[in-house]
Amino acid sequence: QVQLVESGGGLVQPGGSLRLSCAASGSRFTIYGMGWYRQTPGKERKLVAGITGGGITDYADSVKVRFTISRDNAKNTVYLQMNSLKLEGTAVYYCNANIRVGSGAVNTYWGRGTQVTVSS
Repeated sequence: QVQLVESGGGLVQPGGSLRLSCAASGSRFTIYGMGWYRQTPGKERKLVAGITGGGITDYADSVKVRFTISRDNAKNTVYLQMNSLKLEGTAVYYCNANIRVGSGAVNTYWGRGTQVTVSS
């Protein structure tokens, strides 16, 4: 079994920064693409940033330049550096990853989310 655990959320003032982390744990697994999504009450979960196994990145237009996604394959961890946060950045942020366990199929796994609140 594989688990994704996010950390790094919290309360930050507008214009501030936060760094989210998401670590995968388990045994005999291979991680492919990883990403960060966010969701506010009553709204659908939306992609914030994604990164392929080879390091190619993609961002939602609303966060380009301000957010940076990166990964450390040795630590099975993906990061999201969020700078110049805006009020509309308030959301629960979820990590996801496409993972193959052993020789099985590739499945999508989700973390339980971490709350980010941008408020003065």
